Parts: sequence; structure tokens; C-alpha cells
Amino acid sequence: GPRIVQVRDIGLPGYLDRKEIVRSSEDYKLDVRANAWWGEPMGEMLGRVLVMELTQRLPGSQVYSESGSITSDPNAVVGINIQRLDAGRAGTVILQAQVAIQFNRPARSASRNFSITRQVPTPDTAGHVAATSDAVGELADLLHRDLDPVAHDLRLRAGGALLGRL
Repeated sequence: GPRIVQVRDIGLPGYLDRKEIVRSSEDYKLDVRANAWWGEPMGEMLGRVLVMELTQRLPGSQVYSESGSITSDPNAVVGINIQRLDAGRAGTVILQAQVAIQFNRPARSASRNFSITRQVPTPDTAGHVAATSDAVGELADLLHRDLDPVAHDLRLRAGGALLGRL
């Protein structure tokens, strides 16, 4: 994989840029969990978790966040726009994201749209958060595949994907 990877600040839609946990945005209305808040701003949390997840998946790479104090000349820059991250009618969390990766040695780019669904195991906040965490873990797996396809395939053959936790 690339020796140095920078994860840019995560782009979020306005409805997710809040302290409260958003349960759903179905049927043109926002369903926010009463008295259930994320421990940090959503964009910062997703960025921090994805840096940790990619660090696990890319052991030969240095992975850092754009907003942190580390600056270096990255070999790959990962940009992520989250378009949706909430529950749908079918009892699943839906994560929709646009991802662009800029490689600079040699210069090339890749961009993709991802749509990930995860079943909510229980109807409470803990179940919603668990499904969200699993969806973010799958996004990290997909990013790993795009950053280092050979290592990703070897890891899958050796025992499956790694899933992280928010």
C-alpha cells in the first residue's frame, strides 16, 4: 500500500452534523434519538475511526488525518463525503458515501460511490450504533481494497475482513 496516507476531513450532510444520534431521515422527516448523543462531533469521530481502521489494515503505511498536527507529503489522499448514515424502513443502517483517492507516485486517481447496509440487531440506540459501527468497518475494508488491492485479497483469504467499532 501507499507509504503515507492522508485522510481528509469527512464531508457530512447538515442533518448528520449534530450531537444527537440521527435514527432516520426516511419519509422526509428527521428522527433524532432523544437523549442519545455521540461522544464527539460526527465528522471528527468518523475521521478518527477511519484513520485507526486503515492503520490496522495497512500496517506498512503511516495513516494520518488532515486535521491533526502531523503534516507530511502523502502518497495517497483519501477524501470521503458521507451522503447518508441512518436507518431505513427495513431495519437496516444505510451508509452512502462518495470516495476519491488521489495517488501521487505515480499520479492517478480513483473515485467510487459506496452503498453499505447493515441490519440493526436491536431496536434501541445500542443496536443502531452497532450497525453504524459495522457499516463504517465495511467502508474501511473497501477503502483498504482500493488503497492496496493485493494485500486486501491476501487478508480475505487468510481469515476475513476486520470490522472496527465506533
